[in-house]
Amino acid sequence: MESSTSAPGGVHPLTVTVDPRVHARVPGYVLGLIAVADIEVAGASGPVDGLLTAAEDALHTAGLGKAEVSALPAVAAWREAYRTVDVNPNRFPCAAESILRRVAKGDRLPRINALVDLCNAVSLDSRLPVASCDVGDIAGELAVRPADGTEVFAPLGAPDATECPDPGEIVYADGRGRAHSRRWNWRQGDVVKTGAGRRRLLLTVECAHEDGRPAVEEALERLAAALAGLGADQAPPVVLDRTAPYATLFAPSAATVR
Repeated sequence: MESSTSAPGGVHPLTVTVDPRVHARVPGYVLGLIAVADIEVAGASGPVDGLLTAAEDALHTAGLGKAEVSALPAVAAWREAYRTVDVNPNRFPCAAESILRRVAKGDRLPRINALVDLCNAVSLDSRLPVASCDVGDIAGELAVRPADGTEVFAPLGAPDATECPDPGEIVYADGRGRAHSRRWNWRQGDVVKTGAGRRRLLLTVECAHEDGRPAVEEALERLAAALAGLGADQAPPVVLDRTAPYATLFAPSAATVR
């Protein structure tokens, strides 16, 4: 299975839902979304590389060790959320903790393309998981929900080596029985990877701590500003929480949030 490599044609609404079972376990979970109907993803961007380098430099200067990264409030909340859904955060750290640990050691992240690098920059600064998902092959629905164990996940870089998530594991799942993440946001799947070229994208920002919505909104604002500079055809950001658990995106009118 591969991501779509061509621009989307016509209107294909996508309803993104957070299952109530997720909020029952992690009441503070907030999911921020930006629907990008069309963008030419460049292999590199000088301004984006500057943002990522500045974020790396700031983390290098902070001199955080592994334990200190794990103790950052936003990261600590994710570690607790993972434990709540029976995932060991030491073995499976959330996406933000993974890159924070790497950079805190003094490393720099590999440059992938303008969108992936942008998400990494905002993730390092906000301490939140931030991702770009190619949804050109997804229509109808995308749900953050516990897996039933029958979903098919195509690992990033190895789409033919499919696997099934564990029952109860939180995943991003579509209406075709495919999971596009493992263990919430620990790993992204190959179907939704963002490559260079013309794309239809969904950008996500997630937090797991109570009162985390302002941090999600700030990260969304930073993403939106950078996307405008990259020539994205984007909709206004949308935020889902336990009071508004779903939204319809990529519709002819503005997104509907409920």
